[in-house]
Amino acid sequence: MSMAKGPVLKVVFKTYNQHQPMLLPPSLDELIAANHPVRIVSDVLDKIDIGPLLRTYKTGGASNYHPLMLLKVIVYGYINNIYSSRKMEEALQQNIHFMWLSGMSQPDHNTINRFRSDRLKEPLRKIFVQVVELLATEGLLSLKELYTDGTKIEASANRYTFVWGKAIKTNKAKMKQQLDELWKYAQSVASSELDDTDPSGFDKISPHSVKATIEKIDASLKDKSVDPKIKQKLNYARKNWPKNLERYEQQEKILGNQRNSYSKTDRDATFMRMKEDHMKNGQLKPAYNLQISTNNQFITNYSIHQSTTDTNTLKDHLKQYRQQYNSLPEVLTADAGYGSEENYSYLQRNKIKAFVKYNQFDREQNSNIQSKQPYAADKLKYNKKEDHYICPAGKPMKNAGSTIKTTTTGFKQTITKYKAKGCSRCPLKDQCYQGQKDRVIDINHKLNRLKNKSRKELLSAEGVYHRKKRCADVEPVFANIKNNHQFRRFMLRGKEKVSVEAGLLAIAHNLRKKAA
Repeated sequence: MSMAKGPVLKVVFKTYNQHQPMLLPPSLDELIAANHPVRIVSDVLDKIDIGPLLRTYKTGGASNYHPLMLLKVIVYGYINNIYSSRKMEEALQQNIHFMWLSGMSQPDHNTINRFRSDRLKEPLRKIFVQVVELLATEGLLSLKELYTDGTKIEASANRYTFVWGKAIKTNKAKMKQQLDELWKYAQSVASSELDDTDPSGFDKISPHSVKATIEKIDASLKDKSVDPKIKQKLNYARKNWPKNLERYEQQEKILGNQRNSYSKTDRDATFMRMKEDHMKNGQLKPAYNLQISTNNQFITNYSIHQSTTDTNTLKDHLKQYRQQYNSLPEVLTADAGYGSEENYSYLQRNKIKAFVKYNQFDREQNSNIQSKQPYAADKLKYNKKEDHYICPAGKPMKNAGSTIKTTTTGFKQTITKYKAKGCSRCPLKDQCYQGQKDRVIDINHKLNRLKNKSRKELLSAEGVYHRKKRCADVEPVFANIKNNHQFRRFMLRGKEKVSVEAGLLAIAHNLRKKAA
């Protein structure tokens, strides 16, 4: 048997003594790298005037955790995808970065959540503006050029408890029809005992008018031989219709003029069609429309809306921007979701150079799509002097009058109709349009003028530059927040509290980008 030659090697381990005492224990500051993001969060927020936040506290009473500490902790939590107050409480006990930020303070989750949802309501936007202005001073962004877009983020609400405006209208219409039927039946049985009041003449049924009408029908049918089904329907109406109408009135007040739905567990949330739809069936979910404006991928403005479309959000979003910075941007770029007469007029009136598409702009650039509809209204020639359009057969389509159309936001549009003659005998009719009568087109002259101006801007060298940059400026911000940092559902309920969360997301995104 041969022996191994040479020295025998041993496995060597580093010294491990879990209970080794330290003469001078290290401080938390020594354990954190000099360029760690947590230092940037602390340094930036130390420069902020927190006076508006301090004013939310009342004098006297027990001592409070310092608001600057709580603000730093929450912002740093959002930077690290920690959105739950309970997870923040846990991090303050386990994570050295949170411990360093808090100075070893350990507020519980209730304190953190109350601070976030109540204390930050008013002052957070002012804090956000100060952060943006600091970044602008450092040359990281410009407040003169904005790229604007919106995304829908799910609300913290039950997905299956909802109220629909259309359902309310349908139920009220059915109620009115059934009341008419009951009235007509009562007239056929006891016409002499009813006055001339006819429920079908009501402009708007109300709990009072319905109750009064049912009482009249009841009185007229007293001691009469009544069909049992009618008696059953009348009893149901007496018990349920007035209180149902009272409930409908309350629901309509909550809906307002610009919404068609809301969630019962978060009345400010509107049901919207979401892109993040795992069922792939176009499911509607309670959500908020988050609008942001960016520059160099930094968020310069944010606003929360209940509207399901971006079109109706732009004016309020820019008004919010003006309140924050006491001025409007010089240049704004947005996609086709914002191209409306109201928005173009607002931008023009406020002398904002706009590169905003309208809904047919991209289709106009595609010759294959354009060739499929050679006789569309926007391709017909207009004789401004004679105020008529030329139909495909070369005949004039004369002005048939104008109407005023009011949008859901209260904006008034003038729509002018132009009507052709003798279409049934025209050899081009089947290619021109599919109607049975003479062709009528609806024209918004002001919108067409604004579109023409916008088209020239969009196709200019500057317009092409801004359109390309928009895709690389504002859209990656949403991708970063929703995909990289997994924020797809708000934690708080109610528009005011959701706006606080949006502000925290915006501050966290900006500081995260500064630290990158």
